[in-house]
Amino acid sequence: MSTRSLRKLRGERVQEPLGHCAAADEEEEERPLEPAPTRKQRRNKKNKAAAGDVYQLISDPDAVNEENRAEERNGISLRLKDPLTGEDDQTQATQNLENEELEKEKEELENESAVLQTNSNNKPKRKKKRKKNRTSTPADFQEGATDDIDSILQEIDGSNGFQYQTHTVSAETRPLLYVEHRNLNPETELKRYFGARAVLGDQRSKQRHRSLHRSTWLTTPKDTWPRYTKTGISMQLLETKGGAQYFSFEHNRDYQQAQFKFLDAVDSMDPNNILALLRVNPHHIDSLLQLSDICRMQEDQEMARDLIEKALYCFESAFHPVFSLTSGNSRLDYRQAENRSFFLSLYKHMIFLEKRGCPRTALEFCKLIRSLDPETDPLCALLIIDFFALRAREYAFLTRLYEEWEFHLNLSQLPNFAFSVPLAYYHLSQREDVSDTERTQKQERAKRLIQNALIVFPSVLMPLLDLCGVQADQAVLSHNYFGLEVQIRQPIALKQLVALFIGRNWMLWKDARIMSWLEENVKEVLRRVDAKDPLVQESENKRRIRYQNVPRNIYRHIILSEIKEAIATLPPEVTAQPVMGYDPLPPLDGIVTYTRPERVNQAADGSTLSLFFRSLLPNFNLQEDRRPNVEGEGAEVQHELNQGVNRLMAAMRDMLANIRFQEPPQEEYQDGDGDGEWD
Repeated sequence: MSTRSLRKLRGERVQEPLGHCAAADEEEEERPLEPAPTRKQRRNKKNKAAAGDVYQLISDPDAVNEENRAEERNGISLRLKDPLTGEDDQTQATQNLENEELEKEKEELENESAVLQTNSNNKPKRKKKRKKNRTSTPADFQEGATDDIDSILQEIDGSNGFQYQTHTVSAETRPLLYVEHRNLNPETELKRYFGARAVLGDQRSKQRHRSLHRSTWLTTPKDTWPRYTKTGISMQLLETKGGAQYFSFEHNRDYQQAQFKFLDAVDSMDPNNILALLRVNPHHIDSLLQLSDICRMQEDQEMARDLIEKALYCFESAFHPVFSLTSGNSRLDYRQAENRSFFLSLYKHMIFLEKRGCPRTALEFCKLIRSLDPETDPLCALLIIDFFALRAREYAFLTRLYEEWEFHLNLSQLPNFAFSVPLAYYHLSQREDVSDTERTQKQERAKRLIQNALIVFPSVLMPLLDLCGVQADQAVLSHNYFGLEVQIRQPIALKQLVALFIGRNWMLWKDARIMSWLEENVKEVLRRVDAKDPLVQESENKRRIRYQNVPRNIYRHIILSEIKEAIATLPPEVTAQPVMGYDPLPPLDGIVTYTRPERVNQAADGSTLSLFFRSLLPNFNLQEDRRPNVEGEGAEVQHELNQGVNRLMAAMRDMLANIRFQEPPQEEYQDGDGDGEWD
């Protein structure tokens, strides 16, 4: 661009050469200074010049330079140099050609002139101007970019021998223990029931002011929680074997010291010590679990649930980058002490979700617990997964689980699966979107399975009817097959499984239609029993042989379930030992990576007064300096003193045990009539 053009754009006055006419000089002197025109104004000025004055285009140096470049490329020169002004002059032939072209352009620009006009300032409308000049839309560009990405992916997959697929995997082709991230959030299920506005409420306006927390899947961080810091827990990848990845949690030195303090606080039997530990270490997992049990016993369900969610948040913040919740290929060994707290946190959170009314979310957590250690199933997820499937109305999932795992797990030997699977088939047959042929097939299969369950487990019927508040038929009451004798003769292990199933699933059988369907099948079973069906005798023999020894994980599941009917069936060797909420019934072959240091017996080294108070108050803990060892005659005197104190304490314990308080005499309150009754 020339210097003259730059000066015109800046709004400066341009000094014309001396060879110009006087009229041009006067016009230049009278022309006021103008601000630098915008690009749009220059474009409009150029269009007006092309439509009106042809010679105005010649005086534009930018247009002249552009035309010169075009002519030099074509090898044609139609311009002559003016010797006075130094500028190019247009010949008559060139003017005629340009006039013809400009007349054609003028006709095209007449329609555009109305668009370029403004109301009062003669400014063009931006919106319509952009529409006029736009050649492609963003949607077209995005669509073209997407097509390019898809073609690139197809080429890459084709070169690797794979075919690129855009369709999603259906629920029937997914693995049974496939976990969806969105189903781990209880708000997803609550929104489905009550709507997003009822669930979220004022949370949307508060999200802008939330404190920064890590994004997690297992739970949603709350503003009341302390800011996340390094908790001392980490996860390590041990090995990859058989398509599964084996992980393990680890504790650093500081966390181990906090764990030792927690064990001391548990031994003191004082919850305040656990609270004091949490104030110093707010992310200590076992303290959160133990305090959650204490809050639940005190009917503070909200605080108990919040502590469990905080524990899950701490665990997920320490996950290994490769650890996956959804693939079903991540493994954790329950025998290792550091991994048990994660299993227990998931289980207790699952129970809270079911009580909250989110069985679909609880089912996802149950599948997650089962996938972490499917070989040993330390918390017996198979004893509760049918309950969540029925509560969430996932009948197809339950029937598929039974069909695929029955061969290698013998699920029909468990009372919960023997009765829940036919109930799922019954519900599937009652759906309206099922064809008549499929409905008949499901009804027949449900009928066959429920009759087999009643024959194999006859002790289930009467307790189930009692809890449902249904009076059995006289034919059923008078028959010995479902009588009281069957319940007495069944093995202890089977009695525990039956009590666990009835105490948990009885509410699913209260529907009147289900009871009428069950009544029909009970009568059919009585006919088969009277007809000496071979399955009756075979089932009795199997009950006598099986269900002899109960695995330790079933005991652990019964303790965690807190079902009174099932806990009452536990043997004395289980109930006699102390059960801690942070580690109930640890495995006998547990793996211990670090041990607790031996505690100093403060009672033996303490003074006589400290020993006396400790005998009366087991929680008394008087910290005193250790006495130096006494030798010679002093040692004998010390030994005799200790023996005397022991005899004195034994006598005081006997005296306190034999104290009987005399009851005050009861005064007879009689009214005026002497009837001796309260008003």
